[in-house]
Amino acid sequence: MAVNTIDAGMLKTMFLAGAKNLEVKKEWINELNVFPVPDGDTGTNMTLTIMSAVKEVNSLDNVTMDTIAKAVSSGSLRGARGNSGVILSQLLRGFTKGIRDQKTLDAVTIASAFEKGVETAYKAVMKPKEGTILTVARGAAEKAVIMAEECEDLQEFFEDILAEAEAILARTPDMLPVLKEAGVVDSGGQGLVEILRGAYEAFTGKEIDLTFETPSGGVAAAGRISPQAEKDIKFGYCTEFIIMTEKPFLEKDETEFKSYLSSIGDSIVCVADDDIVKVHVHTNDPGLAIQKALTYGQLSRMKIDNMREEHQEKLIRDAQKLAAAQQESQPPKDVGFICVSIGDGIADIFKGLGVDYLIEGGQTMNPSTEDMLNAIDAVNASTIYIFPNNKNIILAANQARDLTKDKEIIVIPTKTVPQGITAIINYVPEKTSQENTQAMMESLEHVKTGQVTYAVRDTHIDDKEIHEGDIMGIGDSGLLAIGDEVMAVTKEMIGRMVDEDSELISVYYGEDVTEEAAEQLGDELMKSYPDCDVEINYGGQPIYYCVVSVE
Repeated sequence: MAVNTIDAGMLKTMFLAGAKNLEVKKEWINELNVFPVPDGDTGTNMTLTIMSAVKEVNSLDNVTMDTIAKAVSSGSLRGARGNSGVILSQLLRGFTKGIRDQKTLDAVTIASAFEKGVETAYKAVMKPKEGTILTVARGAAEKAVIMAEECEDLQEFFEDILAEAEAILARTPDMLPVLKEAGVVDSGGQGLVEILRGAYEAFTGKEIDLTFETPSGGVAAAGRISPQAEKDIKFGYCTEFIIMTEKPFLEKDETEFKSYLSSIGDSIVCVADDDIVKVHVHTNDPGLAIQKALTYGQLSRMKIDNMREEHQEKLIRDAQKLAAAQQESQPPKDVGFICVSIGDGIADIFKGLGVDYLIEGGQTMNPSTEDMLNAIDAVNASTIYIFPNNKNIILAANQARDLTKDKEIIVIPTKTVPQGITAIINYVPEKTSQENTQAMMESLEHVKTGQVTYAVRDTHIDDKEIHEGDIMGIGDSGLLAIGDEVMAVTKEMIGRMVDEDSELISVYYGEDVTEEAAEQLGDELMKSYPDCDVEINYGGQPIYYCVVSVE
């Protein structure tokens, strides 16, 4: 029998199933990165974005179309990470605008909501590029409109939309030559297809496990309260229950049970009273405690809490209180600065330049829109400049700017740390915000950036064969050097960056490079480029052996 509408309950199930399928496939999606660098993070960014919405949806007491729409929109917007995550959040935001006033959804309503989602996402991207998640979303929306006119059966409707999305995804390498050369489809588009596939499978009644991992890897602010105490939590789950005994619970039983609990945990309470036994234990495997308890009788009032998660939430609350207290204690200022940083050495450089708030993140973990909003709240200034220092963080910064109403937020679209450093150096307090913005934007045009890292898989890029483990020097426009030795590749990369107008070479060496090796590199660069000043700085960044700028 054909199904022509879905209600709020089914929409919730389909959304959660889509999110679950993305979560399951995230590592595979990460591997679709065009450059075989060890920071491919599209799957992770999209998953963390949608998990923020999942948390909101699962906390709903009253499931209606309106409450689901608000939860999905708000959760995904604030949790958005990376370009793919921000675009996904905008797709969801537009879609939910099209459904929130409905009681049930039919094909026509869903198709219209698809269109609204695509329209919203395209507006969020300054220069939309075809062959990406946007193309897959638009194709799916166009197919939805056609199908809505032809049929009312939602199974056929969803099936054809998914098939169209898969077909367009398969064609993305023909739209973006870099995808074809690397032999991959667009990773963001793949993520969207996985969400659609999971939602479709839930609609057709497939049994899906809708339990989710606790998202990890959140980005924190510099100066945060350290979670060191979490390491002291030896046993992570506070486990409580009552045993309703089926036979007398003798003293020897109590002794035996306590002894067993001691072998798997601590903080043990075991109190017997007539035919019930109250139990409390901290353990890393609640199932073992429960399994043993079942040998004595039935269980009631079971309660298991993740103490590490509770500890993290307390740390976050404490950090937020501390930030609020610090803001209240700071005199208000006209201008503040927020930077995304990628290593302790680079963080020190930014602090020395007067940055008010550092967000740890960058290549290995893109901060979310919420991280940006928390930083904005913590800086007691009427005008705040944000320097994302990564092309994959700019959209999240823009989204935070658009969500902020009580302060003027100016995002300088720095794509690399050296660009961020140069932009801040070009700030002049005596100038207006418009003059400073123009000066900082113009300064970015004079900065060339190169980054040295290693390949995580074999591929073919820029007419070069790359093998897993190769050292790569990647510039602003592509691969500049490849080899098997870090400093040799770094020097070759710099050689391709320096021209007759170059005056300054700055090297920020990472946590895997010794000071001695970096200083030796500096000596060799000074001999090779006597007309350039050479600066060697400790950056401390992971993943990238050297980050280099030429100005």
